[in-house]
Amino acid sequence: MMDFDPKAYLETAGKMPDSELDVAPCALAMALITHPGLSIDRYFHHLKTLAKDVKARYAALLDAGAKADAPTQLAALKHVISDSHGYRGDHERYDDLQNADLIRVIDRGKGLPISLAILYIHAGRAQGWDVCGLNMPGHFICRIEKDGQRVIFDPFYDARVLGAADLRFLVKKNLGPHAELSAGYYQPCANRETLLRLQNNIKFRLIEAEDYQGALDIVQVMKLVGPLDHRLLLDEGVLYAKLEQPKASIAALERYIERATDPHDRHDAELLLRQMRETLH
Repeated sequence: MMDFDPKAYLETAGKMPDSELDVAPCALAMALITHPGLSIDRYFHHLKTLAKDVKARYAALLDAGAKADAPTQLAALKHVISDSHGYRGDHERYDDLQNADLIRVIDRGKGLPISLAILYIHAGRAQGWDVCGLNMPGHFICRIEKDGQRVIFDPFYDARVLGAADLRFLVKKNLGPHAELSAGYYQPCANRETLLRLQNNIKFRLIEAEDYQGALDIVQVMKLVGPLDHRLLLDEGVLYAKLEQPKASIAALERYIERATDPHDRHDAELLLRQMRETLH
């Protein structure tokens, strides 16, 4: 791993079918780009340790008489990741950029719901288990399924099992009191979308801090793993505009408009494109 090139790794990942993406190593590679010179070896080793420990714990639970079912799989994951290694949600400094940087999450033992979820997903899938993220608005959660039995849990709160009432509360908390659960919230979040959502946490916080160059750098990293995601072209166009680089903004917006299918999305981009063109005259 001494010569690990994160950009080359992500470029290769960006060409893969979604089902072949290995989420945690990709998340480490994205983080490593912002930590030049750091050795990645111990972080990959840590992922292997989590997987090995989960395997051992699951075997011990079965030996003790537990059923080979989804709750037992979750119990093994929780014991290793939350109880033994001490991972927890960062409630005190939720918006800290470190919470979406998997390297710093591993260093500190705490992070955002999605960064902690990536560790659960990785350790579970290493056993061949059916573990995925669910794209709940505003709060990333996980689902584990075995033999038709599904268990939804929250990595941010020590893998707490969530029932329908809990999910309804999350939706109303993040979307408003009139929002309701929909079938789409139970659909697995694709691997590539999980990685992009992870990076969006950093991008949005940098934009809020008016660090537009930093946000643009994050978008460039996102494009490595999601080269066909046209939404990133709009991000580029807006950020180049903020950085007063109209030619680069125009090029990105023109490519976005070519690919966007929603008329409303195109309309907003066309307005900005017109403004950028006017700055050149």
